[in-house]
Amino acid sequence: MRFAVLSDIHSNLSALEAVWDDLPQIDELWVLGDIVGYGPQPNEVIAALQQMGARSVMGNHDGAAIGTVDPGDFNPDAAKAIAWTAGILDGNARTYLAALPEVRREQAVTAVHGSPRDPIWEYITSTSVATANLAAFDTAVCLFGHTHVPIVFQATDGQVTAATARPGEKVGLVGRSLVNPGSVGQPRDGDPTASYLVLDGETATAEFRRVRYDIERTQRAMRAAGLPTRLAERLAYGR
Repeated sequence: MRFAVLSDIHSNLSALEAVWDDLPQIDELWVLGDIVGYGPQPNEVIAALQQMGARSVMGNHDGAAIGTVDPGDFNPDAAKAIAWTAGILDGNARTYLAALPEVRREQAVTAVHGSPRDPIWEYITSTSVATANLAAFDTAVCLFGHTHVPIVFQATDGQVTAATARPGEKVGLVGRSLVNPGSVGQPRDGDPTASYLVLDGETATAEFRRVRYDIERTQRAMRAAGLPTRLAERLAYGR
């Protein structure tokens, strides 16, 4: 099986469309949450994912947009954007988000937004946090998002190591792995291009890919919607 793995689209339709156009031959499309929030086109992004047959999990922004997750810890810009999102979601989008599971397990893969021990909120940002999460899933691979930074944590012989994922690189998955595809709609690793990966079960590899998209198109839509200026500007810097 070959999976395309996307995360943190954040209502950025232009970025999602660019990724869709870039996809190689795959068997399934998985999305690791935060489908909405920050960006200007939540309904359109959800409708596109439905057409693509995406299999998604719940992120903190997704839950906050429909009132099932408390946004009290959001920074002011994120809080303003999620309030705007909640007010513009249509019935189809609300139904879609409400049906998302927090965890998806299929074959040898677990998928979450944050972490396997705290699927909504925890950030896996270090080998120590990755190590603490090994007991919370029992598959060979755990896919996670939330940090907006592509990375691979691998556990072999009791040691967890981290490898930053470079564009175009295929990483062999040995031992047990926690893999983050980065963000489609709001990268934060200094590269503004949309980030995703292709997971190949037969070769046990994760191929990290980057795609240019029309950032200015998304920025114009954000400004027209009255979303915070900082959220629009940061798209150009990948921060």
